[in-house]
Amino acid sequence: MDAVNLTILVAGVLLFFSIIATQLSVRSGAPILLVFLLLGMLAGEDGILGIQFNNPDIALLIGSVALIVILFDGGLRTQPERFRVALGPAAVLASLGVIITCIITGIGAAYLFGLSWVEGLLLGAILGSTDAAAVFSIFQSQGLRIKERVSATLEIESGSNDPMAVMLTITLVSILASPELGFSWMAVLSLVQQAVVGATLGYLGGRAFVKVSRMVHIHASFFPLLAVGGSVLTYGLTSQLGGSGFLAVYLMGYIVGNAPKLPQVHNILRVHDGLAWLSQIVMFLMLGLLMTPSNLLDIAVPALLLAAVLILVARPVAVLISLSPFHFPWRDRIFIAWVGLRGAVPIVLALFPWIAGLENQALYFEIAFFIVLVSLIVQGWSILPFARKLGLEVPPEAEPNSRTPLESVTTKNAILEIATFEIEDDTPACDLYWNDISIHEPVEFMGLIRKGEWLRTIANPKLQAGDTVLVLTRSEDIPRISDVLASHGTGKRLTKKTFFGDFVLNADSTVADLSQFYVLPETNVKPDETIAGLFSHQFRRRVVVGDHIVIGSLMLTARDVAEDGTIRKVGVKAAVV
Repeated sequence: MDAVNLTILVAGVLLFFSIIATQLSVRSGAPILLVFLLLGMLAGEDGILGIQFNNPDIALLIGSVALIVILFDGGLRTQPERFRVALGPAAVLASLGVIITCIITGIGAAYLFGLSWVEGLLLGAILGSTDAAAVFSIFQSQGLRIKERVSATLEIESGSNDPMAVMLTITLVSILASPELGFSWMAVLSLVQQAVVGATLGYLGGRAFVKVSRMVHIHASFFPLLAVGGSVLTYGLTSQLGGSGFLAVYLMGYIVGNAPKLPQVHNILRVHDGLAWLSQIVMFLMLGLLMTPSNLLDIAVPALLLAAVLILVARPVAVLISLSPFHFPWRDRIFIAWVGLRGAVPIVLALFPWIAGLENQALYFEIAFFIVLVSLIVQGWSILPFARKLGLEVPPEAEPNSRTPLESVTTKNAILEIATFEIEDDTPACDLYWNDISIHEPVEFMGLIRKGEWLRTIANPKLQAGDTVLVLTRSEDIPRISDVLASHGTGKRLTKKTFFGDFVLNADSTVADLSQFYVLPETNVKPDETIAGLFSHQFRRRVVVGDHIVIGSLMLTARDVAEDGTIRKVGVKAAVV
């Protein structure tokens, strides 16, 4: 009994201080997952608490469950427009890119550690996947928003390349465990089977969950738990049928997160945000406990060289080849190549050869752990300044301070929500009467809170800085309403005014229209060419917010892009010489 109580005490201490330590990440710019990993190492065998943990089976179980929650949450938050922007390049990176990374890293590992070429490829497969959670936790903690083309590519790639790395790792472990099999068409068919079965059951699992959610009548608090149960069930069933459970879970999350008119999604998202963070904390603490830091000293030099091969050679080559058909700007390609951040997945995958009892089983784990540390330190700390140096940062979108869906109220056409907005000096609606505010979307004024007092009787209030406004509207209209009622971020590093400029033009304006207001240089562009056409010729692919072209002394920046990729408005400002 005392041992159980002590274990609970230690677990509580680690979890509590891990959450408190997130402030260290915010202030220092350190990757938050690195903080969790280091705390686990400090509590481990060579650390302050001296906790001995050496059970790879339990570690794999905990890691797998944590990854199920994380990948399901990632799928929930992936919007359809993200797929329209970056599905092609992300899919190639998540498949061909992982294979290229595996081969180049595997060759380097075989040479540096004296391994056979199959063992080297296994290490390359273990290190083949990137970690979306590690990347976007840095963006979120620092309030950084980058171009949608880049962020969507990284997000979808990182969420979907784990299954490819898992499939390659399992295949190579099987070959090393049974050398007489060797490479054969069966190995290739196994990869195809895992992908097809995983994608099929992920889609079916998502549709089944949506149908069940519409049919059952349970308390709203149970739906997030139902989602966890459904994702674990889908993973287990897919794995039993020879498919990639991780791919199935990610696709299931995407189907559920984008189900039309499913009000339970908002409640699921709120709870899953905390569950995903809890999963990451537990997984990284556990992996830190599993590692004995003193063992890393013996492999430090060759592992550091292998990290250089992975970061400076394998990842850039994989990105260069994978993105070559998609005409990405060179700044986008450089950033995507650098942000091949490694996280928990390589360390979890390194448990597979350990459990299989392969030769050099401990070596795989130690190398993977060391390279993840290097990646989090070197790449993780440099992501923010690098994104800003390359000019990939875009202003944050205006949004309400809170939003609450009316889950018990259903309509035929939309989900209704109550949203709150805190009025600030830079809010467009500040100092205006409610009836004078120009909002084209249907919205109902629900109330006003001023200096802590709920003003119930005012029908047409004059909004003042410090007020909190409550409105009732459709979920789909909140982004456009936020442009009027939310703060635009005066005082922040990057605002819409500083990024796009003071003037806005419709993208169907022609060069002739532009020349009436600005002095343009003589070019071969036809006077009747539209601004949208200029962007189309320049980029030869889907335009995203933040793309820009320079005409003489003017910079035109895409400010408003429709869901089908049509550019609607551009900002105009002087080009930086």
